[in-house]
Amino acid sequence: MKLAILVKQGPHTRQSSASAYRFAQAALERGHRLVRVFFYNDGVYNANRLSEPPGDESDTVAQWSELAGNHGIDLVVCVAAALRRGVAEELLAGGFRIAGLGQLVEAAVEADRTVVFG
Repeated sequence: MKLAILVKQGPHTRQSSASAYRFAQAALERGHRLVRVFFYNDGVYNANRLSEPPGDESDTVAQWSELAGNHGIDLVVCVAAALRRGVAEELLAGGFRIAGLGQLVEAAVEADRTVVFG
């Protein structure tokens, strides 16, 4: 099955981002294909390479980057939401890229299911 994921919450405000990451991992382990993971609203904070969680918390930003690197997943950050929140392109962690909402629409059209977190 082809899946698209939409993440709308930041990595340290609610559980949505961590749940989306675990869902993506589980889907890949079961042989599903991730068309794209799109980060919107406060979800753009998942791409900020300057994020440094406390030692007793997971580094969700690094986890997304590693997942993208290991599986070739397209991690897309909404340009308008990112700029509104000060997440400029030079602040993106590895594996992330900035693009418009058209990338979300394209992923939803290509995927069998779109799963929203947040």
